[in-house]
Amino acid sequence: MFRIEKIRIYMKALVLGGGSMKGAFQVGVIQAVLENGFEPEMVYGISVGALNATFLANETGKQLLEKKEVKWPLAGRKLLEFWIKNITQPQDISMLRSRVSLGMATLMSRFEGIVDPLPLHTLIRKHVNDAFIANSPVKIKVGAVNIGSGEMKYASPENRHFLSYVCASSSIPMLMPAVEIEQQLYLDGGLREVAPIRQAIEDGATEIVLIACHSPLLYQPEDMNSRNLITLIERVRDITVNQIVNSNVAWAESYVDRSNLRDKPMRLTVIRPAVPLFLDLQHFTSDDISRLIVEGYRAGIESIVNKKSPAI
Repeated sequence: MFRIEKIRIYMKALVLGGGSMKGAFQVGVIQAVLENGFEPEMVYGISVGALNATFLANETGKQLLEKKEVKWPLAGRKLLEFWIKNITQPQDISMLRSRVSLGMATLMSRFEGIVDPLPLHTLIRKHVNDAFIANSPVKIKVGAVNIGSGEMKYASPENRHFLSYVCASSSIPMLMPAVEIEQQLYLDGGLREVAPIRQAIEDGATEIVLIACHSPLLYQPEDMNSRNLITLIERVRDITVNQIVNSNVAWAESYVDRSNLRDKPMRLTVIRPAVPLFLDLQHFTSDDISRLIVEGYRAGIESIVNKKSPAI
């Protein structure tokens, strides 16, 4: 008698967590994962993860329109090239507002962040094509927080304000202004969830690769100037984000374990730095970005070689 084995069909999702410019690490991991044959049907992102997810969706849509096929390793390389060419110094992302303008804005109750994210928003709109996004073979969602209601909002390209939600998702609280969308203000989705894995699971994902930019541990800065407002904001944010992403990962691992026990097979691969990453938002260079990309690629390869999960 022959034994008939049940064929498992998995819905593949790539989940990209937040992490500001530490997203360069994420880019390296993405490249390693895609080179190894992982082809997501769904991509989710928050904060810098929203930027990387949007670029991947844009690139795959472009390939499908122009070449009639999608090569995921090429999409990963294009994302890597984008970072190397376009994100080389703080001014590529934002411009520091003058003390005079900050003081006046605060006094007049018109505070719009310590930095102006216009360079970042310009980059997004320059390199993302609505037609490519609409034609992408992958489903994509990015998360931002409604600062009025405090609720998470996940937007997909079907929403005509999709790129505005991408900008909002990457708008760091206090450092950058909230983004107004349909008379509502939105900020970085990392205020509520750093790794949007719950949404991926709710949408039916059963084989998930989660790439986080934060180590389970929190780095301890040396000689931190707590009187520097930007440094202080970043430190407070790192502490908060570290706790949130640890909770997101713990919840996901527990959910997957319970699902498998109930004979509802799921696969989960979590790739994150073994030790805390450090990048000075005020003084980074192209060498710093390249270093994090290389670290990410190595972490991705190590995860694959060690076969930490059957998902890859």
